[in-house]
Amino acid sequence: MGHLDNRRTPKMRQRKRQAKLKARLKRRAEEKRQTRAGAPPPKKK
Repeated sequence: MGHLDNRRTPKMRQRKRQAKLKARLKRRAEEKRQTRAGAPPPKKK
């Protein structure tokens, strides 16, 4: 992003929303995998 660029454009908002969604899905998938494997819950980093 350059000088005086606006990160609130529809495209930027969409990108951020998509990134959050993918991160959330990835986190939930990881939790499901842990419970299915019967492993202890992951430790916080």
